[in-house]
Amino acid sequence: MRSEVEALFRSESRRVLATLIRLLGNFELAEEALQDAFIAAVEQWPSAGMPDHPRAWLVSAGRFKAIDSLRRRARFDASLSELALQLEAQTQTDPADLESVEDDRLRLIFTCCHPALTDDAQVALTLREICDLTTEEIARAFLTTPSTVAQRIVRAKNKIRDAHIPYEVPSHAELPERLQAVLRVIYLVFNEGHFASSGDALIRSDLSAEALRLGRLLLDLLPEPEVAGLLGLMLLSESRRPARLSASGEPVLLDRQDRSLWDRSLIVEGEALVEQALRSGRFGVYSVQAAIAAVHADAASSDATDWVQIVGLYDVLAGLASSPVVELNRAVALAMRDGPEAGLVLVDGLLASGELQDYHLAWSARADLCRRLGRIDEARAAYIKAIERSRQRVDQQFLQRCLDELERA
Repeated sequence: MRSEVEALFRSESRRVLATLIRLLGNFELAEEALQDAFIAAVEQWPSAGMPDHPRAWLVSAGRFKAIDSLRRRARFDASLSELALQLEAQTQTDPADLESVEDDRLRLIFTCCHPALTDDAQVALTLREICDLTTEEIARAFLTTPSTVAQRIVRAKNKIRDAHIPYEVPSHAELPERLQAVLRVIYLVFNEGHFASSGDALIRSDLSAEALRLGRLLLDLLPEPEVAGLLGLMLLSESRRPARLSASGEPVLLDRQDRSLWDRSLIVEGEALVEQALRSGRFGVYSVQAAIAAVHADAASSDATDWVQIVGLYDVLAGLASSPVVELNRAVALAMRDGPEAGLVLVDGLLASGELQDYHLAWSARADLCRRLGRIDEARAAYIKAIERSRQRVDQQFLQRCLDELERA
């Protein structure tokens, strides 16, 4: 039974937490209640058996554990006694309500993305509370430090508490202005699943699936072009997952993937969403990235890819939202169009600026371009820097193999 409870914790804890936050109105109290509820499950379910609606049971148990905790602490703070009475008077959550389209995790995302919070705090808090990413994983996504992320999360929670930010999906009139932060959150979650920043597994399909689920929910809630673009981008990226790992679990680069393994149903669905977004004329950065992914999806091989179109789309993307990572990807595409020397000039410029010095993919890109140019000593040094900066064990092994092959050449 313990293994079943642990599996339930992995699959349902974030959803239970989101509902407890709504019911209790406090992050810290809800987090304590979540832990107490699962402890109670471990203690009671072996003899009583798993309930028919385990998630609803956990929500109810957590709620009552929180009320009991408030009563115990009320002797030191009279206001907690009143809060306990208020919580006890509330009706229990109907299990069917947990399956609604505007579910508690979606409500919580919009709460975490409230305009009163800074952009970085919005994303960090949502990744931590909705998707259970560690501060280290979030820091990697932000290209910052875990301590910085932890401070952002604490400040965001305090702001929500002190400003009495409501736990609700905004009105339709307010949704567009809140949308960009939510899209950023969902995309970062997907990216962490698509290419895990640390640990033993390169792909975390649970996070990718969660991001796709949230993307579909958001599109149902707000059928805006950029929401369709983001979902299309994620579907097109997810379509390549079966070909992204070798039999030994190492990453397979795009130009070496067996494209017959790509999921055509996801490609068809993704391309339809991209076309829908671009046809609207109100597309943004996610729609353009999705268009790039669609060009790759249509090509029978890397050599057959329309690199002219891809570079042009990266030019559009840079005009909408330039960033060092976008410029790095454009440099790689330019190398495919105009040759490795042209790409290397851009990569070296980005590394010289200092913004990508700790980004292992920038160094691995430089290593590959130098290898293609026959500049073996430079390629070797770049692979070593990439290995030193990678926090993903499987990725480190792949880069080491590239280095070993270089030494044998």
